[in-house]
Amino acid sequence: MTRESLKQIMFLAWQFVRKNGYTMSEALKCAWANIRLRTKMQQGVIRFYYRKVSGEAREAFGTLKESMMPQTKGTGKKANDTLQVYYDTERNGYRSFKKANLLF
Repeated sequence: MTRESLKQIMFLAWQFVRKNGYTMSEALKCAWANIRLRTKMQQGVIRFYYRKVSGEAREAFGTLKESMMPQTKGTGKKANDTLQVYYDTERNGYRSFKKANLLF
């Protein structure tokens, strides 16, 4: 674990505490789960679950591996720190979910 990774985990955890009302324990668990998921998705296709805005759970198969995703040109939008974007291999498109809604 690098110093930068630990910094990202603490940043995410405090974000969950401030914006979602999590306890620090819940926030750290969710932050670790998000970092692990992102790391695994960079290596290949991963099955994971998250809670949709409507409240229902969604099973997703996604990746962040460059060789498995189509080329993108950029949208010109500013990146949102609260969202995790991934390439959905079942639906062949980009999707996103709120990092705080990852089910672990």
